[in-house]
Amino acid sequence: MFFKKFLYYINPLNLFKKDQDAGVNLRMMHGINKISFFAFLVCLAVMLYRWYARS
Repeated sequence: MFFKKFLYYINPLNLFKKDQDAGVNLRMMHGINKISFFAFLVCLAVMLYRWYARS
């Protein structure tokens, strides 16, 4: 169940989908959360690459 929600959350097709129940503030908060999550994944990938390159 958690994994299914997680995959729905990071799906790029749902990134700009408007939710009818959500207000502007809630949509902005979810957008910022998605941006920060993707930035975290990019940074994690860069750190793993640099660690692998030094080995």
